[in-house]
Amino acid sequence: MEVIRFRERYRVDLAALQAACEANYARLMRLLPGMRGEQRSRRIAMTQGDQMLGVLVLEVTQAGPYTSTLRVSQQHSLPWLPVPHMEVQVYHDARMAEVIGAEHTRRFRSIYPYPNAGMHQPDEKAQLNLFLGEWLSHCLACGHEYETVR
Repeated sequence: MEVIRFRERYRVDLAALQAACEANYARLMRLLPGMRGEQRSRRIAMTQGDQMLGVLVLEVTQAGPYTSTLRVSQQHSLPWLPVPHMEVQVYHDARMAEVIGAEHTRRFRSIYPYPNAGMHQPDEKAQLNLFLGEWLSHCLACGHEYETVR
């Protein structure tokens, strides 16, 4: 007799998602502390020895007393590496930051049925927020202010 196993349905781990968003807020405030005031952008170079790996660009596209919207992207990337870019909503009152757009998609759902037309993973939103956290952590650990030499 053959045993048929069903894959367990994905469930959102709300506590983990909130923790990731809180950690992303703390990282963004270290990288762009004046986002609510005069500082509207910052460029952070990522190098390894003499090789330029890319430049993280943080740009405030909208600012309000309680929320800010940022465009997070990478420039001068390695030619074989896809260039990531994201839109991040920062909630200052809740001290959280979440990815609300990436590539050509905006407003991610918490859970996607799989398979789906957009080929999103069931936990796409959680994965994007974790990726943002890893990207920002790497910049905090290894990045330096980027200025072009004239």
